[in-house]
Amino acid sequence: MKIVIIGSGNVAYHLAKAFQQNKIPVSQIFGRNENDLKFISNQLQIPFSTNHLEDADLYLICVSDSSIGKVSKMITKENCLVAHTSGSLPKEILEGNYRKASFYPLQTFSKSKEINYAEIPFFVESDDEQDVELLKNLALEVSEKVMVSTYERRKYIHLTAVFACNFVNHLFARAKEISDSQEIPFDYFLPLIKETTEKIEILEPKLAQTGPAIRNDERVLKLHEALIDDEEQLKIYKIMNESIKKMYEL
Repeated sequence: MKIVIIGSGNVAYHLAKAFQQNKIPVSQIFGRNENDLKFISNQLQIPFSTNHLEDADLYLICVSDSSIGKVSKMITKENCLVAHTSGSLPKEILEGNYRKASFYPLQTFSKSKEINYAEIPFFVESDDEQDVELLKNLALEVSEKVMVSTYERRKYIHLTAVFACNFVNHLFARAKEISDSQEIPFDYFLPLIKETTEKIEILEPKLAQTGPAIRNDERVLKLHEALIDDEEQLKIYKIMNESIKKMYEL
């Protein structure tokens, strides 16, 4: 099976690297950013192009959600399978007379950060059972965590990921603003962050909750509020504490 990856960003890079590590040949990396494509090509020894899209059996589109429809029109081959890697878009966003699918890796990717690909859950989706099996078996070459999904389920998977990853990282960024303002190295909080994330591997998150809100400690809550002079940070602090109280009916 000839595979072409379209895109030159974080997802394209890591998907290509995961395939390479598991001896899954990739015929080409295709995209518009020549510098990023050269970087991937040099790192992984995969041919690239910015103007000639090779013939393939499977095209994996790893571009931004807003570009998927436009990019999918570039694929003119009819007897092929095309899958995007978006968590929030239906496979019908793909515009072409070919078989359509979704191949969604549930992970946050950065080119500079190493990842254990065997731990990444993959969610595959297609209307054709043979294509489902093809994508499922491809994902199983990389990871043991593979699930056949639907678009309705995938929307909730993506929503959960935003809460569990994007929102949490934003809170890290806000926390660093506070520590920076007091010249406290943020590195000192990393053991606490590590323990927090490791704890939910053995405890349900609701059972792992600690802090002044779950203790209903109004003295500490008011003390913290008085320390926060940034309006946005204060709004977040109050909303988060109210949400904790509601969850535990305090």
